[in-house]
Amino acid sequence: MTALQDMVRALRAVTKAEAVALINRDGSVLAADLPGGISQETFSIMCAAILGAAMTAATELHHSAPHRVLLESEDVTMLISEIGRRAMLVVAVAPERSVTELLSAVDRFAKAASKDLG
Repeated sequence: MTALQDMVRALRAVTKAEAVALINRDGSVLAADLPGGISQETFSIMCAAILGAAMTAATELHHSAPHRVLLESEDVTMLISEIGRRAMLVVAVAPERSVTELLSAVDRFAKAASKDLG
């Protein structure tokens, strides 16, 4: 098991997340801790596409590209956040979880993972 995989599992435990994935911008999985029966490939590619679409939409409006996208539904809150220049972190938590606490945990993860991501 890699250090990044250990960090992803620890983040899932700390945040009580349903799913955590660290992925490249192209959608390839670097490390993930997802529920059984989930296609890592499909999940990661779609998350990369969501962040990519948000970047395109923002720049079309002549704004800077977003560093994260927050998706909220009745039964999940998903955060897709840049981690360095080439990766992103996806965390899916229950909707009652504090977004502020989630952002804080993701920031701590990003700092710790930066040395392993190069």
